[in-house]
Amino acid sequence: MSFMMKLPAALAASVAAATMMLAGAAAAKDFRLGLITPPNHIWTQAAENFGTDLSDATDGAHSVTVFPAQQLGSEAEMMQQLQTGALDMAFLTVAEVSNRVPDFGAFYAPYMAQDIAHAGRILQSDLALRMLEDLPAKAGVVGIGYGMAGLRQIVSKGEVTSAADLEGKKLRITPFKPILDFYNLLGAAPTPMPLPAVYDALANGQVNAIDMDAELIWKLKYFEQADTVVVSNHMMFPMVGLVSAKVWQGLSEEERATITELMKKRLDECIATYIVKDREWLDQVRGTDTAFIDVGPEFFGDVPAQWDEIWSEQSSVLSEMRDTAAASAE
Repeated sequence: MSFMMKLPAALAASVAAATMMLAGAAAAKDFRLGLITPPNHIWTQAAENFGTDLSDATDGAHSVTVFPAQQLGSEAEMMQQLQTGALDMAFLTVAEVSNRVPDFGAFYAPYMAQDIAHAGRILQSDLALRMLEDLPAKAGVVGIGYGMAGLRQIVSKGEVTSAADLEGKKLRITPFKPILDFYNLLGAAPTPMPLPAVYDALANGQVNAIDMDAELIWKLKYFEQADTVVVSNHMMFPMVGLVSAKVWQGLSEEERATITELMKKRLDECIATYIVKDREWLDQVRGTDTAFIDVGPEFFGDVPAQWDEIWSEQSSVLSEMRDTAAASAE
């Protein structure tokens, strides 16, 4: 006979209720969420808002502590922490995911997105969402949804009037293969570098050009160290909201549903914000003394086609991604 069966009914009910309360208290968790962006960045603000939402929705049972600006390490290090369960959640560039799941490199196909709004539609397509289903098995993480930064531009010391002016330049990139291939094809000297080091590296000549989005060109004042901003819009730059697959396994279905709903809401808002703000940030930089040139695919010659040739062998979804982009173009 069990202990509960030996107790009077009223007392047994009280013990059961207390046991449930203790179980609930034990399940309460302060999730740790890491990212590389500074505190004033849209991604960081989205993460903070998600944490507030989760605390409100669970009456404080769950909370989120956000660690911006690489406090928990590089994206590669945070991905490893997610895989082991040492880190609960992260907002990482899709670039880092593509280092482990090459299919995601298709998102960086040059000039796939006509503009920032088109980039948002690609990220919310059925294909993009379906790709997240592969992440638990291939990367040890659960993909909740996508955010993004603005389209990519080039900030350069020295005058730039043609792609030939970028040949040989030490050009800072996010460390991942799709963008490395793009700039190698262009003849530049792509130099992987973490975001916090970029301003000083540009100032002291460690690099003499950078690949960057309008938000950080403006907010982190990279334009102050530049002579030319090449407004090329040559690539989209997605972000993905991730939860450790090991952490996910320990959550109830209700907890998973709540996290998914609230995180995806903030990721979708992130996309909507960039659609509005990306042009505004560029306009603010245009108001400075930095020279601007506006270019299209022709500026890069055969490089976009050569990139597609390389990546059609590495990403099984590149052709389908191009078709998806074409179908969602306006």
